[in-house]
Amino acid sequence: MIRDHHDDDDIATCVCKALENYFQRLEGEKPVAVYEMVIRSVERPMLEVVLKQAGGNQTLAAEILGINRNTLRKKLADHKLIA
Repeated sequence: MIRDHHDDDDIATCVCKALENYFQRLEGEKPVAVYEMVIRSVERPMLEVVLKQAGGNQTLAAEILGINRNTLRKKLADHKLIA
């Protein structure tokens, strides 16, 4: 199935909405480590979905993600998706 470039916009829209909600819920508290929070929140589900799409094949998943297989393995370990 061929998808257009609006899919990127959908992800960006979801992230924007989530961040807006996050800042609204702070109720005056100072935000801390927002970058790390967003990356950690988005990275794990992305890795899970891509790995599932690749049928568990880490080499294929790394190729789909456009990263080195060793980098993928480190990220999977960081997120406790592999032992």
